[in-house]
Order: sequence, then structure tokens, then C-alpha cells
Amino acid sequence: MAGFGLWQTASRPATNVAPIGLFTSLPILWSEQADLARIVDDDSPPHWARGEIERLGRPVALDTLLDLGSIDRLIVAQPRALAPDENVALDQWVRQGGKVLLIADPMLTQESAFPLGDRRRPQDIVMLSPILGRWGLTLHFDEAQQAGEHLAEREIAGASLPVNLPGHFTPGGRGHEARCAISPSGLLARCRIGKGHALLLADAALLEPDDAQGRRSKAFAALLDEAFLQ
Repeated sequence: MAGFGLWQTASRPATNVAPIGLFTSLPILWSEQADLARIVDDDSPPHWARGEIERLGRPVALDTLLDLGSIDRLIVAQPRALAPDENVALDQWVRQGGKVLLIADPMLTQESAFPLGDRRRPQDIVMLSPILGRWGLTLHFDEAQQAGEHLAEREIAGASLPVNLPGHFTPGGRGHEARCAISPSGLLARCRIGKGHALLLADAALLEPDDAQGRRSKAFAALLDEAFLQ
């Protein structure tokens, strides 16, 4: 197949205000507070990623992937494990022309207000093997790598990606009719799947809430542009 430059990143103001589905365990559209009263009284600024999503459309929080309705753009970021019928629904939706940005971290480094085992805690270890295998990918994690955030360069045009204990993709699974180009580091995969396509990132440190230097927002904007402005 063609080389890694399967797509060209678009960089232009978006005028599309159609909804963008957001299916995630990360606190992007809500604050991570231990009780309802603190959520109601919380006056902290919204997560920076919300503004980047709103640049392209109206974010819509999803509890399930079974009924995507009129949504044709979807962000799946460190989700809970998918039910078998959700795997089927997501695969069919992409094959019919959907565009998805999928962020899957095999070892989440983001801190949480909730303890291990709490259902409100972000998914620590992503479990997406069925859908990845369906698209011809396997997600790996190198336990010998050193922890610590660093910048992955030359992964996407115009920005460096902050990563911390990232995973990496390799070809694997059945990959029915999917065509995936995997970056040399394995951090990114770009897949043509039926009439649709998927951009996949094997780390979620990009979406941590602290972005004082603006590097996360710049990198996330580049990912969104590549995933959706085609």
C-alpha cells in the first residue's frame, strides 16, 4: 500500500457546526469531582480540549456506541471496554463512511480523584482488542520503557505529540478490507475502512488537563484536523 503519508493534514478554519460524538472515560466535558455538590458548584475553567472540539463542531457526550444517529464524526478517547454489539456497531458505522479519532492508551498516566476500582475513574488500561483486530491492528505496550513525558516529533504535521508511557501499533488481527498505514514509531495509525477512515493514537497523555504551554492544544488540533477535515 501507499506509504505513511496516506492522508494530508488539512489546516483551515472549520465552518461545519454538525455534532461531533465524544465517547470517553476522561473528564473532558465534565469536572472530575468526588460528589455532585462539588460538580454543581465547580467554577473552574473547562478542559482546554473542549474548545478545540468546538472549533470543528458541537461536542455530544455518548454513553453508548449503539446508536450514532446523524453523527458522522466521532472521538473515542480512552473508553471503557466495548460490548460485543458496540464493536459491531462502531465497525459498521465507520465502514458506511464515518470518521473516527481513536485515542487508546495501554497504560494511562493521568492522575484521578477516584481510587482504583471506582467506576468514575478513567479507564487505566484500554481494552479494544476486538475492534483493533477487526481493523488489522494490534496494540502493544513496552513495560521496560521509562516513565516521563516527552515529545514525539514528526508524527503529525505541524505539531509534536506529548506522550508518557505510550503504546505502539503493529499489523495484526483479521483486518477485513481495512488498509492501515502505521507510523515508524507505531504511535499513530491511519486506516481506510470501507467508505470511512480512522486515525488512531496509542497514548492519551495528550489529553491531560494541564496545558500551560499550549503544546497539547496545538497537537490535539492537528489530530482533529487530520481526522475530520478531509
